[in-house]
Amino acid sequence: MSALAAGLALVISTAGARASGGVEQGAYILTAAGCVGCHTTPSDKKAGVLLAGGRALKTPFGVYYSPNITPDPEHGLGAWSEADFLTALRHGTSPRGEHYFPVFPYVSYTRISERDMRDLWAYLQTVPAVARSEPPHEVSLIFGSRFLAGLWKLIYFKPETLAIDPGKSPEWNRGAYLVEALGHCGECHTPRGMLGGFQTSKHLAGTNTGPDGDSAPNITPDSDTGIGRWSDDDLDTLFTLGMIPDGDFVGDGMGEVVENTAKLTPEDRRAMIVYLRSLPAIQNHIGKPKN
Repeated sequence: MSALAAGLALVISTAGARASGGVEQGAYILTAAGCVGCHTTPSDKKAGVLLAGGRALKTPFGVYYSPNITPDPEHGLGAWSEADFLTALRHGTSPRGEHYFPVFPYVSYTRISERDMRDLWAYLQTVPAVARSEPPHEVSLIFGSRFLAGLWKLIYFKPETLAIDPGKSPEWNRGAYLVEALGHCGECHTPRGMLGGFQTSKHLAGTNTGPDGDSAPNITPDSDTGIGRWSDDDLDTLFTLGMIPDGDFVGDGMGEVVENTAKLTPEDRRAMIVYLRSLPAIQNHIGKPKN
């Protein structure tokens, strides 16, 4: 690896200003990856009981419930090893070899650096254990089959780390890492086909069938249907306050995302803006969100 590539790799695997790594850095990774939003029910969040699972994730394929990722040995990750955790993120596979459903965004998380995965694992060991299991998924036989999930992965999933582009700046590469890996923005903002695979030709161009049946806007730089007319300040205001240029505020789902992006360093938010502005502009008209 060249010196430049090595330097860029360090930028990618460093969320914000890395101090000693480990637990402290893992807390930052948890925020950047949005783990609390999916793995904590709204009532638990108000009560301060985090990551105990049971959050209903409504998709066009049915309702999936997020798992408990506290260190409880029976219902959470307490019986897992660090290697089990890395395998789940990188390969979408449980310690017993079962395939996870892609509502768990391992298609994006596979790109997280090993260093950040290990720091996230270190942080999760410090979370209070909660002895609670999640409800069964409310999906059809087809979309509830682990075997078929494995076939889906053969078609739509490839374990990989995020490729470094030495022709781009460290800031751009950091933004790509935050948007494509940790932030997994494509999971909501990219339309999917009938079987749930991404329509890669419309990457980040929005969809009318987003989480909870809501729409997710086009976030490519298209001037008519995307963010092409937004200023950098507009984007930073969205990431910190949740306000869009017309003075309205984003709804529930994106509102939870803003709770995370507001806690990122200014440098990381700037990197995301630089990366989003560099994407191909895709014209894709999306309906107005319900919220």
